[in-house]
Amino acid sequence: MHIAWGSFLLALLVIVLVPGPDFVLVTRNAASGRRYGWLAAAGVNCGLLLHATAATLGLSALVAAVPAALFVVKGLGVAYLGWMALQMLRHAGSHPAETAVEQPRSGRGVFLRGLLTDVLNPKVMLTFLTLLPQAMDPSAAPMPQAALLSGVAVMAFAAWWLVVVPSVGRLAAFLASPKRRAVFERCCGGALLAMATSIAVG
Repeated sequence: MHIAWGSFLLALLVIVLVPGPDFVLVTRNAASGRRYGWLAAAGVNCGLLLHATAATLGLSALVAAVPAALFVVKGLGVAYLGWMALQMLRHAGSHPAETAVEQPRSGRGVFLRGLLTDVLNPKVMLTFLTLLPQAMDPSAAPMPQAALLSGVAVMAFAAWWLVVVPSVGRLAAFLASPKRRAVFERCCGGALLAMATSIAVG
């Protein structure tokens, strides 16, 4: 089994670092207290775990039924990565990070909001369906590969929250600058575009 760890981890790193709705939710709650930040992050990661499980089972079933489908999914994945990259490059720095503090009402509510933020976000599922096929070995059993890659993705996000919650003030200040945010997003967009290109010609 030859998993393409290099390309998978590079794309995963970029996606983890790019601020999205989950980042805004976690940082807002962390600004009200670390306990709320941890609860929001836990909810987000539980949502990720649900998507990872669904992607693992879905991809495994699809490849088992139609082995050639993995190549089709890879093609769609390249297109999606390329679209993400172009959108990021086009709108870099045009949407400043929101960091306004909204006082949480309860720890349970914060956790559930984090969970629903990811469960109801179709982009999260597309991310898993995009990343996993690019790294999988078509000649090996799909289930163990999909499960392993999904687990690594969930752990990568969990590790990111371990950095974000304690340092929310510094991260928010850095991304609040339109110029710094634009440079950061252009770098991420360029990395995703390079990734999509290398997969397409590989």
